[in-house]
Amino acid sequence: MSKIAITEEMHAEKEWFEQAKKQTLETLPDFVNHVMNDYIHDYGTICHAVSACAIAAAWAADSTENGGITGFQAGFVMWNFVKQWSYSSNKCGLAIIDYDKMLFPQYKDEFTKNTISLETWEALQERAKELLSENENSIAHPDVREHWKSIVNGVVPFGYVVKGE
Repeated sequence: MSKIAITEEMHAEKEWFEQAKKQTLETLPDFVNHVMNDYIHDYGTICHAVSACAIAAAWAADSTENGGITGFQAGFVMWNFVKQWSYSSNKCGLAIIDYDKMLFPQYKDEFTKNTISLETWEALQERAKELLSENENSIAHPDVREHWKSIVNGVVPFGYVVKGE
């Protein structure tokens, strides 16, 4: 079978993402092989292909007798994947904003401008202390060191306010 040259404009990923939800441990290898090897990928389509494979693996794992995770657990899986895949060195936290919720007034509090949680603020202060200590011999730019010092001293940066104070 010859490989199919695809581009992002063809949106092959729509089918992959639909099929990903149906994968089991038994069907997963064929699915991954198909998505990765039956196409000539470009810079963008390979990203969709890898994403589809990751999602398929999650659905396959969840379809086992040990699976059956809740929506809450699925949220943890998503955050764990994001952290391990792209932000493994993150120490202070991450955020995703669901702008669809702006369509409903009951979510107003989620869109309070420039707020961070007390937990995130404390993590930022602790990390700033660590960075100051690690960079005592000043490999960091003086402006960066001053910024870290201001955080340690209680100045919340960039006009943010701490939620829950």
